[in-house]
Amino acid sequence: MATFSRFTLQFSHAMSSQFSRLRSFAFVDTVDEVTDFFGPGIDFGSALHRVTTEAEVIWMDGHSDYGNTFERFLTRYGSQISPRTTIIITGDARNNYRPTRDEALGEIARRARSLIWLNPEPTSYWDTGDSTMSVYARHCDSVHEVRTLAQLEAFVERLTFSGVKAM
Repeated sequence: MATFSRFTLQFSHAMSSQFSRLRSFAFVDTVDEVTDFFGPGIDFGSALHRVTTEAEVIWMDGHSDYGNTFERFLTRYGSQISPRTTIIITGDARNNYRPTRDEALGEIARRARSLIWLNPEPTSYWDTGDSTMSVYARHCDSVHEVRTLAQLEAFVERLTFSGVKAM
């Protein structure tokens, strides 16, 4: 997951130069906004360093807790979600056997225009072990396996042609 996290942070960094209203958040077992870490003229290495040293993404023990993350996101940023908001979540949905608390994700989805999930694991791994992908997927407008550049390119093309605007 660490490699994919770095990759998605690079993706966010690149997108921040293309979309002026894009907001970025990082999470492990809680969530923090990192939008300002990716501003114009900031190199990726500096942004990554700030995410790992300044962002408050660990609440308890540093093991993924999507349920707590979604509840905290809803509490802290939920009032800013509107029918014009598109949310893209990148992660493996491995919740370390913690409560999914997926009702928080459901509320986020209800407030947003679209909720999209990019998962770096093969679909055959979803819902194995501590993966709760199907629980979260039922709240998403679409869920995509994105493990390769070709899969990312296909996703971006679908996103571009669907008319979704990044917020």
